[in-house]
Amino acid sequence: MRNMDKSEKLLSINAITKNTLMETLGIVYTDFGDDFLVATMPVNSKVHQPMGLLHGGATVALAESVGSAASHMFVDTNNFIIKGIEITANHLKSKKSGLLTATATILHKGKTTHLWKIEVNDEDGAMISFCKLTNIVLPKTTK
Repeated sequence: MRNMDKSEKLLSINAITKNTLMETLGIVYTDFGDDFLVATMPVNSKVHQPMGLLHGGATVALAESVGSAASHMFVDTNNFIIKGIEITANHLKSKKSGLLTATATILHKGKTTHLWKIEVNDEDGAMISFCKLTNIVLPKTTK
């Protein structure tokens, strides 16, 4: 992915979500830079809990999706794989509808671990959740 322009990279990262949880939840990667990746997810009945509010698990799925994809974008995927090893979330506000935007920003980019701060905001800019994700970067095996 390193030799692609920005729009090609976004198309590529969105294309690999076909038939995955990201597609089911409507997660779309929309922007990135040297130290961040942004994704959106609609809030609708697909991501509600029984009381008609945004399910915390859907929010965490959005956060982990954007943080994991960010690590994926910033390593040599021919030689390394990314696995999430820890995620925490503080849910600050509920939602019934709208659009969430999750921004993963790198806090630590080591050789074997990446630590991401992920802020999930609504369309008005209000923070819905604050998450932290740790990914491990492992060499691919030939088995």
